[in-house]
Amino acid sequence: MSREVRIGIIGCGGIANGKHMPSLKKIPEAKMVAFCDIVEEKAIKAAREYGEPDAKVYTDYKEMLKDESIEVIHVLTPNRSHADITIDALHAGKHVMCEKPMAKTAEDAKRMVEAAKETGKKLTIGYQHRHKAASQYAKQYIDRGDLGEVYYANCYAIRRRGTPNWGVFLNDYEQGGGPIIDIATHSLDLTLYLMNNYEPAMVLGKTHKSLEHPEAGNIWGDNGVSTTPLEEAACALVVMKNGATIMLETSWALNTDREIQEGSCRLCGSRAGLMVEQNSLNINKIDLDRAVSTNVNLGAGGVAFYSGSSSSPAETEARRWIDAVINDTDPVVLPEQACVVSQILEAIYKSSQTGEAVYFK
Repeated sequence: MSREVRIGIIGCGGIANGKHMPSLKKIPEAKMVAFCDIVEEKAIKAAREYGEPDAKVYTDYKEMLKDESIEVIHVLTPNRSHADITIDALHAGKHVMCEKPMAKTAEDAKRMVEAAKETGKKLTIGYQHRHKAASQYAKQYIDRGDLGEVYYANCYAIRRRGTPNWGVFLNDYEQGGGPIIDIATHSLDLTLYLMNNYEPAMVLGKTHKSLEHPEAGNIWGDNGVSTTPLEEAACALVVMKNGATIMLETSWALNTDREIQEGSCRLCGSRAGLMVEQNSLNINKIDLDRAVSTNVNLGAGGVAFYSGSSSSPAETEARRWIDAVINDTDPVVLPEQACVVSQILEAIYKSSQTGEAVYFK
């Protein structure tokens, strides 16, 4: 039988209000009973809009963690604090959903994995693009063997002029980077997940900051975009231990004729290939000596992705996470997988800084 899951929210800013809290509110079993933010007014507002009638408000997350009735914590803070808060929550006996990326550094991500192992608590990361219909269909198609051996992939997160300039997005100390760690992280996670390959051998990457007027035409306005120290764009080659290769391209600002939203990837296999974008999935293959391309109708019936498949990826992510807690099953995004994403992202930055490839043991 189903039961209630008592949840504490740490960080009541944009991602909490735009994704997590509205999604959790739609799940009957999910009860948000505590809200924490260093700006008390944000926590108060969140409690009023999304909390239970007796929801508590905190400005110190460590005080929240003392509440033994809280079973799950959502860590929705800037990247720098993901690791410390998550580790504290795990050791306080809570299951944790941490927003992407897993951490600011690969070392912090490893510490989070170890804490989950030590405590036996569930830890997952907010990579919601795994939960969209195109990704779920592609995953089942690949796992069935229809692509054969997947040996070549592209992952994309390309904006023409879309540099976020609110909150701490432009703060390198808090976030750890620009589009690589902000949006390419989604695309790389989805690519590795669909390939089911988490063993990188080598990364060669290069970041770019060369536009004369990166603030011009920015969809969110100027607000200091041209003064950010972070990269505007980047590309990388990732070679996996089995010989498969991944080409990564990402940008917040780039003079390009086509934007490709984060969470997009192309996979090429020995039997067929496919391209996943936001709301579309195209499968290509050779059939009767002809090149065939098929656009999958993701709005039709057929494969049962999940009960209530019309929900958004964020809502599906929340539903599957709460079900994993209730039924004591593994979450869709495992911490060990997310840690590899962080390791590769960090290697791209390091490779760009040194001008040399980064090799994995």
